[in-house]
Amino acid sequence: MRRKTGTLFINPKIFGSLQKPCVKDMVTFLNCSTLNHNKDDKCSRQNSLLSACIESQSGKNRKPWGIINYHLQRLNRGRK
Repeated sequence: MRRKTGTLFINPKIFGSLQKPCVKDMVTFLNCSTLNHNKDDKCSRQNSLLSACIESQSGKNRKPWGIINYHLQRLNRGRK
């Protein structure tokens, strides 16, 4: 289903991922993996740190961005 032209819309993919808390751990793991030619046994420490960071982030409750588009369209209808 397509959106009507002229309606307000915020792309949640752009604004939903502003904070990237696990990037530092991911970069260290990828660097270690690259230096050791993808040998997982040599990068177990970085892998465990990355896994712990990802697990801690998955438990947080995030507000869905879909509701903001509903309210923007509702407010836009009142302006016409």
